[in-house]
Amino acid sequence: MPRDAGERAAPAPLGEDERPRPLLVAVGVCLLLAVGVIVGALTVHDLSRHGGSLPGAVFLTVALAALAQGMYRRRYWAVLGFEALLAFQILVTSLALVVASTILAAGICALSIALGGWLFWRLVGVMGRIQAGERARGPSR
Repeated sequence: MPRDAGERAAPAPLGEDERPRPLLVAVGVCLLLAVGVIVGALTVHDLSRHGGSLPGAVFLTVALAALAQGMYRRRYWAVLGFEALLAFQILVTSLALVVASTILAAGICALSIALGGWLFWRLVGVMGRIQAGERARGPSR
């Protein structure tokens, strides 16, 4: 077992067109969220009465689509931004679990926390591999 971080093996950089499964899952989740936001905004009547707005939904959709595209292009900032959204989702769902009033609601919250945590952890490794590739290429990009 290594005694310090310098002795640990560095992650292998991603191949030329390699996209690990967790990265593809994150891209898919991001695109599904983008579609869900815009469909929800277009189908809810009197959106402002429910606390939303069409410009806000369009902004969220564009932001999620940009994150998905950035992750597909294997950009570190996009994966980091999606992980920030995942962390927020895990935190909010954990708080919702505290006030869940039915077993079904608690189960859905627990499942959401587990899946979000799994994807978060798997993307940490992907980020390391993206960063290893950026270091190998140098600051030319």
